[in-house]
Amino acid sequence: MTTTSTKKSIGALTAALLAACIAFQLNASMLSPALVTMARELKTDDATIGLSQTLYFTLAALFSLFLPRLSDIVGRKRVLIGMLAVMLVGSIVAALAVNVPMLFAGRIIQGVTGPVVPICLLVLRNEIADPKRYGAALGLLTAVNGGIAGVDALAGGWIATNFGFRGIFWVIAVVTVIALALVAVWGVESKPSAGTRMDWIGVVPLVVSVGALLTAFNEAGKLGAANPALVIGGVVVALAAFAVFWAVESRVREPLVETRFLKRRATWALLATTFLTMTGVFAVVNGLVTSLAQNGDAGFGMEADLASLVFLTPYALVGWIVGPFAGRLAPTIGYRAVLRVGLVGSIVSTVLMALVGVHSLPVLVTATVLIGITYAGIANIILNGLGIVLSPESNPGFLPGLNAGAFNLGAGVSFAVLPALQIALGVGGSAGTAGYSGGMLLGAVITTAALAISFLIPRPESAETTSVAPQKETVR
Repeated sequence: MTTTSTKKSIGALTAALLAACIAFQLNASMLSPALVTMARELKTDDATIGLSQTLYFTLAALFSLFLPRLSDIVGRKRVLIGMLAVMLVGSIVAALAVNVPMLFAGRIIQGVTGPVVPICLLVLRNEIADPKRYGAALGLLTAVNGGIAGVDALAGGWIATNFGFRGIFWVIAVVTVIALALVAVWGVESKPSAGTRMDWIGVVPLVVSVGALLTAFNEAGKLGAANPALVIGGVVVALAAFAVFWAVESRVREPLVETRFLKRRATWALLATTFLTMTGVFAVVNGLVTSLAQNGDAGFGMEADLASLVFLTPYALVGWIVGPFAGRLAPTIGYRAVLRVGLVGSIVSTVLMALVGVHSLPVLVTATVLIGITYAGIANIILNGLGIVLSPESNPGFLPGLNAGAFNLGAGVSFAVLPALQIALGVGGSAGTAGYSGGMLLGAVITTAALAISFLIPRPESAETTSVAPQKETVR
């Protein structure tokens, strides 16, 4: 039987890790409604402030590629505390920003925290032996990625209106201090690859490759204002750097990622599914829906704060509620089965939105809530979980890191492709509505491709109760 002390230990650990995930998520979602305020108070334009967000997400993606592996070697608790400490420094720098360069510096520093959620999931995986209990905890922590029940965005807008954007960074700093204290007291250390040498030589070309791809996608997202040379050059540099990375990993004694792991279906099928899912879904809700809601000609002419309240808050709230249940069901009926339910639901919801929701506000709200359930509450949870349970025992941090990179790449491509089709097809009035429908339908097609590739993902037998004997939950 599981002892009361063990339950308390697991509960305390989960609470500490949840605090860390919340502190990380606030860096992304709490600032979204404050971008206009930031531009006004720093006397700059929206595009420049938007670049601060791009810098943050780009750095988060790059650090996600190798910090999980580093945590395997030097200690996950140690790396997590280090990331939270750096987040605190970045938050203070941004809170004290008197100009745009200082704000950029703060956001770049905060970007180091990119792999907080994957590392927290790895910590839990090491400590919770019962697949069902791990699945529920996985769902709880990963659901934070969709927003903290929608409260974060609402609070961010209120703080920005009443205290300015700096108040948001001070709130993030306070939450980070709390998370630091909880992880320091209740966190559990684990070093599954202790004694292994970190492959910094392999890190460099991998980071260059993904960084170049992200740069190319961000530039492509500017559509007509994009620099074609930068887009093409970024893709070429990315391919060349990845070729160098593959060559390095084939030769070093202790590689960041063994090439044999990159060839596994468990690796490339999962990464492809994650990438395509994010490409098909992310800009639908976070871009097309919010744009349509505020469009006075083709849409519903809502103010930005009302659009966030009506669409983004319910989307995040249902994801937060459904996530733990999806995570708990995954070990019982299968991770892949739950994932496909989420993907099918996302496809159906997007098609409903494209064909009916663009003309009907109630249907658009309903379809957005459904995507909150099927993507934010199910598919997103399971894709993150598969990155943990499919990673090889000899290198548990590599797949969660690459999977985090796939999430970020997919988000970048989504904002480059879906809005581009919407603008190409939409001119105004009914034609504008056709543009939104076209972008959403393209998202549904891409998500369908993700569903097809998901059938190539192998079964994570060790994480499912149907293939393992009952285990006692222990704190190691």
